[in-house]
Amino acid sequence: MRDPRIERLTTVILDYTTRVKEGDLVAICGHTPGEPLISALYRQSLQRGAHVHLLLHLPDEEEIFFRYASDAQLDFVSPIKRYIYEQFDVLIYVCAEANTKACTNIDPAKQSRGQYAYREVIQRHLERSAAGECRGCVTLFPTQAYAQDTEMSLSEFEDFVYRATFVVDGEGDPVARWQELSRRQQQLVDWLKDKQEVQLLGPETELTLSIAGRKFINCDGSDWNMPDGEIFTSPVETAVNGHVRFTYPACECGREVEDVRLWFEGGKVVRATAGKNEAFLHAMLDTDEGARRLGEFAFGLHPGIQRFTKNILFDEKIGGTVHMALGAALPETGGINQSAIHWDMICDLRHGGEVYVDGTLFAKDGEVII
Repeated sequence: MRDPRIERLTTVILDYTTRVKEGDLVAICGHTPGEPLISALYRQSLQRGAHVHLLLHLPDEEEIFFRYASDAQLDFVSPIKRYIYEQFDVLIYVCAEANTKACTNIDPAKQSRGQYAYREVIQRHLERSAAGECRGCVTLFPTQAYAQDTEMSLSEFEDFVYRATFVVDGEGDPVARWQELSRRQQQLVDWLKDKQEVQLLGPETELTLSIAGRKFINCDGSDWNMPDGEIFTSPVETAVNGHVRFTYPACECGREVEDVRLWFEGGKVVRATAGKNEAFLHAMLDTDEGARRLGEFAFGLHPGIQRFTKNILFDEKIGGTVHMALGAALPETGGINQSAIHWDMICDLRHGGEVYVDGTLFAKDGEVII
């Protein structure tokens, strides 16, 4: 018997997040262990009259590719993927990994090169999204691998995921709950309008970012992430100064990079250290010129996500945290940084952290107080 929460999540994704309608070109991508959710998305998209293309990934596909691909294969851009990113109306990606550590021993230079090959495709996709030319959703289907990362049983992790997406039966209409979260977050977006500078103070962190001329975006589940629960902008590329220590491991490409510390001067990372997988950190920073600058700064605001899961889809929304992404900026904010990477890292300010905006205390110990 299928979990009824899967059908409710599917309906929220198609009706609220991506707004799939008759005639839309829809790509549904994902790992094969996510078949129950992928199948529901496929069926309901067809029922709405969309033209649907499935792009499924084997559980060990990424590991095999990076282990055996030649330089020419790493540099190759699939014309099928290019067409999807540049022409489709809706892109839905279902994360459902069977082994989140499969690429731990892959040469990081190969992973960086593979990402660099798609830099122009990703940039065009970001521009289309900012212009409203395409919609999308990244979501997750609970697997044993994710549950193990979170130190939960599978059933516990399923409960966590479905509560975070507001689709648990008896806990209210999911869309109404997302709209209520949207209203709360919009109050902060309105307050931050036309502000100039953000300062972070916390354990081993003292960082100043310019947000002059930039726009904060209200991420309320209505586009791209499910679950959502953050507000983000792109800081001025040449005006980030100071140092930051990221609280949690930065998980990327099947690796956990622990105790990441970055030093910025004039917006650029001039020094970087890590307690684990430092070589991978430096390989990613050397991907291209834009990889050493911030493409995103954001406040996590989801009230129901309070624990670290080693999955950025949830962790960047932890209430009381901020996160920053190295690499590609989000054009809708006014950001212009371009890069093949967009790597989020989380700084927990719930214990001794302060955020000042134009000299006014905005948040203390993770609580917004303005």
